[in-house]
Amino acid sequence: MPNTSYALTMLFAGIGIPILAALNAALGGRIGSPVVASIALFAIALLCTLAVFLIGGFKPTSSILAAPKHLFFAGVLVAFYILSITFIAPKFGVGNAVFFVLLGQLISAATIDHFGLFGAQISPLSMTRAGGISLMALGVYFTQQA
Repeated sequence: MPNTSYALTMLFAGIGIPILAALNAALGGRIGSPVVASIALFAIALLCTLAVFLIGGFKPTSSILAAPKHLFFAGVLVAFYILSITFIAPKFGVGNAVFFVLLGQLISAATIDHFGLFGAQISPLSMTRAGGISLMALGVYFTQQA
């Protein structure tokens, strides 16, 4: 049962990505600044995360200071994603932008899993997995054909 709840949670997270892209792109267009729209998004995200932290009764930990510094590069990647989708989606289309994000995710996820990068569980890229990923990529391609 936990795998089902994990899958559903991630499904809803995935549903949220194009919505996030469309909303933030629209906000950036409305206020005339994709950068300011992204700052607002991050401020609200910080407040939401702090609320979860406080409501959940999590305790501050000093171990964050001992964590390898390269792990914090994830924050740069989040900023890159938000800024790029906010700038590009209005010009390229939310669907096009998100579908290329999905293609990048397929490639990156397969690589991370195959090599067990960043401490991920190793899941070798078999012919079956490669075929499935290729089929998904082909599906992404077909969704963008007029």
